[in-house]
Amino acid sequence: MPGESEDEVLVSGYACHPSMANDNLSGLALMALLARHLSGQQPRLSYRFLFSPGTIGPIAWLARNEERLDRVKHGLVCLCVGDPGPLTYKKSRRGDAEIDRAAQLVLRDSGEPFEVHEWEPWGGDERQFNSPGFNLPVGTLTRSAPGSFPEYHTSADDLDFVRPEALARSFRAYLDVFDVLETNAAYVNLSPKGEPQLGRRGLYRAIGAGQGTHVDELSLLWVLNLSDGEHTLVDVAEQSGLTYTQVRDAARTLVEHELLEPASN
Repeated sequence: MPGESEDEVLVSGYACHPSMANDNLSGLALMALLARHLSGQQPRLSYRFLFSPGTIGPIAWLARNEERLDRVKHGLVCLCVGDPGPLTYKKSRRGDAEIDRAAQLVLRDSGEPFEVHEWEPWGGDERQFNSPGFNLPVGTLTRSAPGSFPEYHTSADDLDFVRPEALARSFRAYLDVFDVLETNAAYVNLSPKGEPQLGRRGLYRAIGAGQGTHVDELSLLWVLNLSDGEHTLVDVAEQSGLTYTQVRDAARTLVEHELLEPASN
């Protein structure tokens, strides 16, 4: 799914034991829905969806595309996304890649129970992407972690085990991660010597105005204070404890009022 940039988000799922509805088919179904959704968008990043048999598929794809792997800036392995368990993120081998931070922010802000697991060289196709010769920033976003539920690799992993509402929440989580990757950026405060007077710039009218807005005075001040060209919106959300949506919307409001501009690369 080409975007404005050749920088890619890789989403990988395996298609080697399709009799298992959650462990296998839920990931493929979710990937197909994500690809269809993105086909109607104009994303900044490009998105690559890799459907392949487990282990040998990613190894073959990596071997055939080694000269292009520098384009892969973020990645997720997609499986076990339809069961009623909590959203679970397994970090990449790097541990602090942008995808790791984005996924953890989304889970933190979701309001749902969630788990975060550290990297280990055991599990699914993330092992291949994170092997030391490639070391790609690829995490795993699931509901129940593979092997953690009794239906795993049994005939009980059938269509009755996959819940539509769980699959829908997983879909939302993936889109929210994509939104962080699409919009995360560093900005520069154009009035950095002291706090700018918000009232005479009409910003108090922008605070809380309109259904669905997430802008408040505290989020504006956090973004202004950390917009030194070095900190990104992810940095602001992590340090402030505000949701990423609050921080993103505050930055957009400040740009509209000419108090902020994107940092030059």
